[in-house]
Amino acid sequence: MAASLQHEVFAQHLNTIFRVYVDDSNAIDAKLIEVSEMNLSPRQERFVIVFRGPNETFLGQGMRRFEHPQMGEFVLFLVPIAQNDQGYSYEAVFNRLVKT
Repeated sequence: MAASLQHEVFAQHLNTIFRVYVDDSNAIDAKLIEVSEMNLSPRQERFVIVFRGPNETFLGQGMRRFEHPQMGEFVLFLVPIAQNDQGYSYEAVFNRLVKT
């Protein structure tokens, strides 16, 4: 199933678990902990999502394959943004042209 990487879809799955692949055979569980407000302009839509993964595995910046029971499989570019006793936080930024 192809994922619909839209703001409202991520918002529906806030606080759910996603599998994020470290490599072809290893994955971690990461929780979607934040979906920012949608920022719309006449030409663009922008929003940010944040995942929290475990402290035991650090994912560097880069493209990662995701799996989710309802959203299916998709790929996002993740950037590590923080680390605390709860785990590492990773951000994906969406900034795209609005179809007219």
